[in-house]
Amino acid sequence: HRQTDKQINPHRKTNPHRKTNPHRRTNRHTPAFLLHIMSDLNPNKDRPVDGVQDDGITSISWSPKANYFVATSWNSQIRCWQADMSGQSIGRGETKQEGPVLCSAWKGDGTQVFTGGCDNKALCWDVGSGTTVLCAQHAAPIRQIAYSDHLNCLITASWDKTVKFWDARKSNPLVHSLQLSERVYCMDIKNRLMVVGVAQKDLYVYDLQNPQRELKHYTSPLKYQSRCVACFPNATGFALGSVEGRVAIQDINTPSKSFEFKCHRQGNNIFAVNSISFHPGYGTLATAGADGSFHFWDKDSRQRLKGFQKMHTSISCSSFNGDGSLYAYAASYDWSKGHAFYQSMKQNVICIHRATDSEIRDRPRPR
Repeated sequence: HRQTDKQINPHRKTNPHRKTNPHRRTNRHTPAFLLHIMSDLNPNKDRPVDGVQDDGITSISWSPKANYFVATSWNSQIRCWQADMSGQSIGRGETKQEGPVLCSAWKGDGTQVFTGGCDNKALCWDVGSGTTVLCAQHAAPIRQIAYSDHLNCLITASWDKTVKFWDARKSNPLVHSLQLSERVYCMDIKNRLMVVGVAQKDLYVYDLQNPQRELKHYTSPLKYQSRCVACFPNATGFALGSVEGRVAIQDINTPSKSFEFKCHRQGNNIFAVNSISFHPGYGTLATAGADGSFHFWDKDSRQRLKGFQKMHTSISCSSFNGDGSLYAYAASYDWSKGHAFYQSMKQNVICIHRATDSEIRDRPRPR
């Protein structure tokens, strides 16, 4: 039988007036393996988010008007949190779709969230009232979604090889449809610029002033499948990430400024670039990958600004908030290696990193 301290030392004196704090947490009695797991889940000491979905996180989107963000998941759940300036967050609501949810976007005024998924539908969720309505429909899963303030309409892109434009104010909300050569894998818009990446490495660029007509049609400069795309904050170009651990910077107006760089590689191991997010103020960018790490880059001086500690699993998605002060990222299996490598015991984690000027601000390349 286990002996108490009093049995071991019967002459030991105790203070009957000593007060203890039952809520006090120490590492003194925490097993070493648990401390290792706790550290592994948040090696960068960022703010963890409570109440994260227990299945793969597919997208993170911030409201353009306040520090509200949503995360979507393979388990059909859509959850919303509010964060303060330190990155501490609190849950503000949740809803569901009929199938796995693949993408999300906020309306420009920050009142509604749009989501699309494997039920071939897009929903509009009013976070304030909690109501959801069907706002778009495709013949196959909706892979990407965006809201254009310029057109005041919703844009959905699907594996049915179409991009559709929806205006809920009209009796017939479908106002335009683009037929593409292949399934849509990635899409982004900024002001009047829209870039769509499809299977077989085709890239379509549109001016949303005239979306019926292609502005440019590229073949990806990268050797393998496109994974993610993000438009420059000034809408003069875009960054394209692929499964080969490489990013292409494409300047639309000045092609001579375009280049590629390698990232998310460890020795001979090459990992997919799952997410690219531009800082709204400085024009620098963050990449996050299947290797579980994220990095900040300056495309203009062509240098890495800072790299961060690797998470316990791949980072599936990430995003800066409206002013670039907070960077949210999800450590969650991205299915890049298929079902055989899925480990259900690995916990999904969303963390919020405070992006300081010393980390993310553009700077001259050292001589």
